[in-house]
Amino acid sequence: MKHFEANFDGLVGPTHNYAGLSFGNVASLSNAALTSNPKAAAKQGLQKAKALADLGMVQGVLAPQERPDLYTLRRIGFSGSDAEVLQKAAQQAPALLNACCSASSMWTANAATVSPSADTRDGKVHFTPANLVDKLHRSIEPITTGNILKATFNNDRHFRHHQHLPEHTSFGDEGAANHTRLCSEYGHAGVELFVYGQEATNPSAVKPIKYPARQTLEASQAVARLHQLDDESCVFMQQNPDVIDQGVFHNDVISVGNQNVLFYHEQAFLNTDAKFDEIRRKMNTEMHFVKVATSQVSIDDAVRSYLFNTQIITLPSGEMAIIAPTNCQENPAVFAYLNELVTLGTPIKQVRYYDVKQSMQNGGGPACLRLRVAMNEQEVAAVNQNTLMNDALFTRLNAWVDKHYRDQLTVSDLADPQLIIESRTALDELTQILKLGSVYQFQR
Repeated sequence: MKHFEANFDGLVGPTHNYAGLSFGNVASLSNAALTSNPKAAAKQGLQKAKALADLGMVQGVLAPQERPDLYTLRRIGFSGSDAEVLQKAAQQAPALLNACCSASSMWTANAATVSPSADTRDGKVHFTPANLVDKLHRSIEPITTGNILKATFNNDRHFRHHQHLPEHTSFGDEGAANHTRLCSEYGHAGVELFVYGQEATNPSAVKPIKYPARQTLEASQAVARLHQLDDESCVFMQQNPDVIDQGVFHNDVISVGNQNVLFYHEQAFLNTDAKFDEIRRKMNTEMHFVKVATSQVSIDDAVRSYLFNTQIITLPSGEMAIIAPTNCQENPAVFAYLNELVTLGTPIKQVRYYDVKQSMQNGGGPACLRLRVAMNEQEVAAVNQNTLMNDALFTRLNAWVDKHYRDQLTVSDLADPQLIIESRTALDELTQILKLGSVYQFQR
C-alpha cells in the first residue's frame, strides 16, 4: 500500500488584515496597521498549494473561519442588529473587534495536532484541534476548526476526532506548529516530537521572560494520551526560552522536520544532545540532524526570513525539497546558506521559492499555512475528495476569490457592516464548493 504525507493549506479568509494582534510575533507587531490585500493573500496561498499538487504531492485545502465573529461579540455584551453590534464594538472596544475579525485560521499549522494510523494503537488517524488559549483572536477558533476537520476527514472508519483540550493556560496547545513527526517512511511507525515552551505546573522550571511560552508540556502529554501513542513513539523536548524571547513564538519558526531529517537552528532547544540521542534510539534508523549555526544565520535573520518556517517535502522522485518564502531569497545570509545546503550531502537537494508575502507580513510563512496529515492510500480515498487540489478546484477557488474578496482592507474597514454580508456570502458558497455541509454558526 502506498503512503503519503498530505498538506492541507488554510484558505485565507475575506477579512485578512494587519491588526498586530500577536504579541511575541515580530512580523505581526511590526506590520500592524498596514493595508492588507485579502484577494492577493488568498491567491498567493492557492498558488503555493497548487504548485505542490503539480509537483505530485497530495494537497488539500481547509476552509477559513467565519469572521467577523459576531457570536463572541454578543457573548461579551454587545447587542442589537449585526450592524449595531459591529458599530458598538468599534466605538467601545476596537481591540476586541479586531480580535473577532482576524483571519488567523489561515495558518493551519495551528489548527490541530495529527497522529497517523501507523503510530496510534487503534490504527486510526487522530486529530485534536488546538485550543490556542494564549491569544484571544485564536482562542475563538477551536469549535469551528473541529467542525471543518470533521467535514474534511469525514470517515469514522479511518479518522478519529477529539475535543480540544481544556481552555486554561496549563493546557496551552498550539497544534502542529510545535509538533514534528519523524519516520523512515510515512507508512512506518515513527517518533512524534512534541516541543513545548514551559511546564505549567512546575513553578521552578525555566521559561521565557519577555514573551509567552504558548505550548505547555502538559498539553503535549495530553495530546499524546488522546492519540493513543506509546512512550516509545514520543519525545518531549523543550524549546530554548531565550529564542522565544527573540520572537520565536512557535517551534516551527526555529526547526522543521520531514521523515528522517530535522533541520534546526543551534539555539532551538534545551538539552539538545540528550534529546537527539533519545530520538535516535526510538527511531532505530539513520537520522539527519541538519544544524544551522548562529555564525551562519542569526536568530534575527531566521525570524525575519522564516528560514525554518519552510516546508520540507519528499518529492515523488525521493528527493527532499525545501519550500521557502521569497523572503529567504532576499536575505543575503539565508540565501547564501540555502545555496550551500543543497551541496552538503544531506537528503535536502532542492530549494523552491514562493511568494506568500501577504501571509509573511502577518507572521506566517509556508509552514504556517499547512497542516500535515500522513495517510495511506485508503485513508486518502476516505478524505472528502472535494477538498483535494486539482486543476478544476484551483480554477473554481480563484474565481470564488475574485467574486467575493476585496483588494484592500484596513483595520478601520473591519467596522463596515457590509463586510459581514460579504464574508458570509463567500463562506456559504465555499461550503457548497467543498461540500462541507453547515460548519458555520450562521448556517445553523
